[in-house]
Amino acid sequence: MQVAWWGLIPFVTMLLSIAVLPLHPVTAHHWERPKVQAAVALGLGLPTALWVVLAGEHALVWHALLEYAQFITLLLSLFVVAGGLFLAGDIRATPRNNTAFLAVGGVLASFIGTTGAAMLLIRPLLNTNSERRHKVHTMVFAIFVVANCGGLLTPLGDPPLFLGMLRGVPFTWTFSLAPEWLFVNALLLVTYYGVERRAYRDEQAADLEADEAQQTPLGLHGRANIVWLAVIVAAVAFLPSVDVHAIESGHVGVLQLVPWRELVMLGAAGASYRLGDKRTRFEDNGFTWAPIVEVAALFIGIFLTMIPALRFLRQVAPSLPLGEVTFFLFSGGLSAVLDNAPTYATFFEMASQLPGEPRVANVPELYLTAISLGSVLCGAITYIGNGPNFMVKSVAENAGVTMPSFGGYVVRALRWLVPVLAAMVLVFIADPLWCHLLGWALAAAIATRGLLSLRLPLTPAADDSTASAGAERPGRR
Repeated sequence: MQVAWWGLIPFVTMLLSIAVLPLHPVTAHHWERPKVQAAVALGLGLPTALWVVLAGEHALVWHALLEYAQFITLLLSLFVVAGGLFLAGDIRATPRNNTAFLAVGGVLASFIGTTGAAMLLIRPLLNTNSERRHKVHTMVFAIFVVANCGGLLTPLGDPPLFLGMLRGVPFTWTFSLAPEWLFVNALLLVTYYGVERRAYRDEQAADLEADEAQQTPLGLHGRANIVWLAVIVAAVAFLPSVDVHAIESGHVGVLQLVPWRELVMLGAAGASYRLGDKRTRFEDNGFTWAPIVEVAALFIGIFLTMIPALRFLRQVAPSLPLGEVTFFLFSGGLSAVLDNAPTYATFFEMASQLPGEPRVANVPELYLTAISLGSVLCGAITYIGNGPNFMVKSVAENAGVTMPSFGGYVVRALRWLVPVLAAMVLVFIADPLWCHLLGWALAAAIATRGLLSLRLPLTPAADDSTASAGAERPGRR
């Protein structure tokens, strides 16, 4: 099946709908309705699938639907189980404590998903800072670290990496990205600590005294869900799904037709929902099905419209000037303004057509590394790059925090996040020695900028060992 350039139109239209319709005042209200999202997704996806079937490539549609089912099953399972966990409490909102919150979230993101980690930590982080005036920067860095960059270490961490696993990338391969994960998240935390100390010095003494007085210990509700999370992790790592290759070859047994991985994940989610504490889920967490329904509705359109788009890109990939840096820039740039999961799949297919050794899942490993880093890390540059970004924004605004506009958030990302990513590219992806030296120099400058705040003494009322923080007030950053 040869696909002309216009085969990209349904896919591009789908992604632009996701990016633009929620932001435009005329369409934003209608877009919030799941029926509208499903209508757009199926209106673009079903004709595309029919065209592919009529072209004699029905197997491509079957593969897309199977991959969609596997993808949604993972997100649904993590969403349900994480919805039964609630971290309660209100500790002192010092720069040290807030930085520790983000660091823990950055670790958890790789094992319970960026969505699960963000939803677990955002409410206690807001509670801890409820007396603070200056806290928008904390929500922004929560998006950077917890909702995006922390999820780089396992296929559970971020949807693009799970799509890679479905395409044959070993579960443990992403552990090889640990140096980049540590580099990026450490620099972001150092940057945050510097910004936070400066903001903390500007707090009112009365607010800090209120924060000091209103403390409750942290406590985890719904601990049984940790077991179900472990079951999901084990299922993804060790259990097989439907064996597509055996089906295609015509040598398939009954057991190879059973989606063992998905059945176990759904069983864990069902047990969490039925057996878990209802107060923790519905009162503490305010659990609703709306977010996962939205994801399911939109991604059926993405997976179906992606079929001809991926075929076209496979055709043109050998003629494009692609390399490690350009793969990072292209996959990262599109992940920032579209959605990072289909962006990853697109460039994964393109890279599979290029020469290079060693290969992972039939993709040159150097290119796979660049695509993985670009898709996961650059999803934090805008609100629309990754699903949890908007979730954090919504929860924070419901708590009274005036979050930045779309443009305001991008300005903060360009100031705090993009320099860190530039340093990472120079150190880990670019080839020339001068690039490595420049990258380490830039990293040193970023770290120095953050650590210079240690020279600024906190006011006595805001001493890092005696005080804490709280709520956003109008007109403050």
